[in-house]
Order: sequence, then C-alpha cells, then structure tokens
Amino acid sequence: VAYGFGQMGSGYLDDTGALTPPTGSVIVAIQVIAAAKFTTLTADTSFYEAADGSDGVAFIGTAGQVTSNGANSEAIAATDEFPAGITIYGRWTACTLAAGTVVVYYGPA
Repeated sequence: VAYGFGQMGSGYLDDTGALTPPTGSVIVAIQVIAAAKFTTLTADTSFYEAADGSDGVAFIGTAGQVTSNGANSEAIAATDEFPAGITIYGRWTACTLAAGTVVVYYGPA
C-alpha cells in the first residue's frame, strides 16, 4: 500500500504559527485555500544519498537548494505567493506561513 498522497491525515493552518506533522509523519501535499506565502517550508532531507544533497531526491523549500533540486532551482522566498486552488507535492517536516490558508496532508516519514 502506498501512503504518499495524504491518507495518513491532514492539518489546517491559517496563521503564522509553525505547523509540524505528527510523530512518524511528514507533510506530502499542501493545498492552498487562500493565497499563501511561506516563511518556512522545511524540506525532508532523508532521501539524500550524500550529506550535501548532491545525490538522491530533494524537495523545494525555503532553505538553499541543493544539486539534486536541479540546475538553477531556487529557494522559495517569503515574498513568493502561491495562488488559491493549487496543490504542491513533496516531503516537508515543517511549514510556517507569512500569509494565507493551507490544508496539509500527511504521509509516512
């Protein structure tokens, strides 16, 4: 059974407090309800095959990007706005909003 699409629960965030998934989970999808800006979107680094992120799987986030994100991939800035109605997929261990409303969906860590 694949649990990568949020079958393990969800959370709702509409303020500037930090949201962290329950123990044993990560955020695997973020649905934007009202246009959102992220202060923090912490990518799950457990799929790195090299400590510097030069090999393996990498996910977008607000921290500096690594080689595995692809050439010229940029970090999400606090001024970048994601419009209502979209869903982004990946693996994150925490998120904090600067503005907006989101529903996050959990998968296994």
